[in-house]
Amino acid sequence: MTLVEGEQGVIVIDPLISAETAAAALSLYRTHRGDRPVTAVIYTHSHADHFGGVQGVVTGEVPILAPAGFLEHAVSENIYAGNAMNRRAVYMYGAVLDRGPTGQVGAGLGLTNSTGSIGLLPPTVDITHTGQEETLDGVRISFQLTPGTEAPAEMNFLFPQQRALCMAENATHNLHNLLTLRGALVRDPRIWSRYLTEAINLFADQADVAFASHHWPTWGRDQIVAFLSLQRDLYAYLHDQTLRLLNAGYTGIEIAELIQLPPALEGAWHTRGYYGSVSHNVKAIYQRYLGWFDGNPASLWELPPVESARRYVDCIGGVDAVVAKARHYLDDGDRRFAAQLLKHAVFANPDHKEAKDLLAKTFERLGHGAENGTWRNFYLMGATELRNGIAPSPVPDLGAGMAAALTVEQLFDSVAIRVNGPKAWSEQLTIDWHFTDLGERYRMSLANGVLVHHPNPRPGDADLSFTLTKPQLLAMLAGGGLDGVEHEGDIGALQRLLSVLETPPCHLRHRDTIGSWDGPDMLRIEDVAALGVDAGPGEVLALFWDQGLQNAVLCTHGETIGRLLGQLVADGWPARRRWTGPRARPGCCSAPASHGSSPAIWPRWPLAVTWKSASAPPLIGAITRLKRRSTTGRDGPNLPCEQLDHRWLTAKLTANRSNQRRLAWTASDGRKPLTW
Repeated sequence: MTLVEGEQGVIVIDPLISAETAAAALSLYRTHRGDRPVTAVIYTHSHADHFGGVQGVVTGEVPILAPAGFLEHAVSENIYAGNAMNRRAVYMYGAVLDRGPTGQVGAGLGLTNSTGSIGLLPPTVDITHTGQEETLDGVRISFQLTPGTEAPAEMNFLFPQQRALCMAENATHNLHNLLTLRGALVRDPRIWSRYLTEAINLFADQADVAFASHHWPTWGRDQIVAFLSLQRDLYAYLHDQTLRLLNAGYTGIEIAELIQLPPALEGAWHTRGYYGSVSHNVKAIYQRYLGWFDGNPASLWELPPVESARRYVDCIGGVDAVVAKARHYLDDGDRRFAAQLLKHAVFANPDHKEAKDLLAKTFERLGHGAENGTWRNFYLMGATELRNGIAPSPVPDLGAGMAAALTVEQLFDSVAIRVNGPKAWSEQLTIDWHFTDLGERYRMSLANGVLVHHPNPRPGDADLSFTLTKPQLLAMLAGGGLDGVEHEGDIGALQRLLSVLETPPCHLRHRDTIGSWDGPDMLRIEDVAALGVDAGPGEVLALFWDQGLQNAVLCTHGETIGRLLGQLVADGWPARRRWTGPRARPGCCSAPASHGSSPAIWPRWPLAVTWKSASAPPLIGAITRLKRRSTTGRDGPNLPCEQLDHRWLTAKLTANRSNQRRLAWTASDGRKPLTW
């Protein structure tokens, strides 16, 4: 976050990733410079770490400037592949690694991400062209648009009076990513280098200092030109040489091994691969131009990783033989090939402890030898999970601001990509939406497993019509029901739509525990399959239906209760029947296969229980069997949640006069009860 003092207050540039950190930074400034108000905000580009903390510095209405296209790109990244990106970002930034010389030490571009609340206030002024000038709190600013560089919407700008040049994230003191390891659209190094040339020509003679959203400033006109020129040449060299070798017939992996930077670039500290790397940037350029296929026919229809691994292991002579070979390569210093071999061993047999331990050791050596911060974190996260299992990861609070910034089309897109295609093959429905606050109408149709939508529909028959406001739509999507929403037609159409929606889970993991049934109002759990953070209704229900369960108890956090219960009702649960619909994906939702008959005292309907913790994300626990008596003589079940420290728990089922079921958990080992 950069602060520029104006005539009446202070201009905030890029207010960090979360409100908590932004507020702390502003407080630090005010401690030393006085309690000056924030008079304007500038977003340099559309990545969350440059706008997410805005609500920590702005309480009233102030001008907010951003490059053209900012809002679309800022929110779209969190819709289409945001779930997968967030999971991979946990690896990229080492979110759950221990801090220290053997663990997480940084991410190359900075230390790591904060995990506070992320918000978004829409821009009030768009920067639409290079040369546009604006004055904020008496400070004149001249802008340069740089779309398609480090972000789809980005801009540099000069403060002529202060002779200070802001380079956003287009020129930092390292090699940046052309394709970040968390995933993104591939960036264009050709246009990136050209915008750096343009910045030199536009601003170098008017600047005494250049600063960016990360790292330290560069002082002096000649130093600025040298710095920006080397940064430009870095991206241009990678682009041009990759294309040269690509056209000579080399693949991306081969080019990454062949390219070496020229001495002037290799020897500059600010071109080193601390964040991006020559290796994965070259592969990104290949992907940008030619895609995933390397041109070898054998690559057209390869087996998926598990099936390939089983066959490779069989060819080598079994997992033990693969481990022995890998150990030999590791001892000889060939860590890369040792990791490749052991990957097959672990995919073929995930329970082979020696293979997992040796792969963890290999990853650890690769991580400790990596100059690149994100490579190091990926390797060490892999080693940690091989040794300790998948740990719940910090989940950023995206807050209401991000959701409110979405357009109706983007909200409907977010629903469309949650449709379970095979489950929706035979569904057909049409829903009309009239938004009274926006003056807009949309039609949504489901057919062939595809949910499509378009504005301004022609008058016609729809199964269901809603008249509502955009905030009411947001409440509906969050599981808030139809309070205050007018509707006409078959409300079952909405239930049918909800029944085919799912949310990708952040993690899936399963453990078995043993417990007992100890009386008419005491539930002791025998088998528990734990679905990780943000497991959606589809994943939970697939687990239940796949095992032929008649009833179960759900434990989830508040935001998920409405979605789960809504889908349960839509699916006709708790009907005493076996599910005959689509099965869960192989290996993702499996639970113990043997279940016996259900106890006579099942709850008549599912129970939703909220658990929130300030120090750990919520979990979804799916209770898959109850038994009348202990098979082990122990007092109670071992709930498979690391946050509960494997305490023995007793679950007590009670009913009040309104026949509302409640489930209370207490520790049976004498320690104080847990809060649920």
